[in-house]
Amino acid sequence: MFDKLTTLPIASDHAGFELKEYLKIKLAEAGYSIRDFGAYSTESVDYPDIAHSVCSLVDKGQYPCAILICGTGNGMCMTANKYHNLRAGLCWSNEIAELIRKHNDANIMCLPGRYIDKEEAVKCALSFLTAEFEGGRHEKRIRKIPLV
Repeated sequence: MFDKLTTLPIASDHAGFELKEYLKIKLAEAGYSIRDFGAYSTESVDYPDIAHSVCSLVDKGQYPCAILICGTGNGMCMTANKYHNLRAGLCWSNEIAELIRKHNDANIMCLPGRYIDKEEAVKCALSFLTAEFEGGRHEKRIRKIPLV
């Protein structure tokens, strides 16, 4: 579970811009403090640049988690998973969002801006932010993820 008192980084590329703007409003209404890392319009940007600006800070422990959005969610997810301390999961349903926290201890949730309903995205975000890692048998598995 991520504390509402902690600022939540959120970022998107141009394809995820509209969903990011919607999520910012809904998450603020739910009591979260949001920091927007871009994109700031629908003008084309490169998703790795946006992802790195957020992921480097989460990797260093400056933020406990983040939400990233691009057209399919895959580009942001692939970029985030290059960082040693990050576990990013692609979510398209509320159940998946809950499970990436409970079973994978994900600290980055990626959303497919072009392929998810706005209300489902809000449900995903809230599930991701409120679910707790179950540990146990899952702890052993996530320790096997890093190559180094």
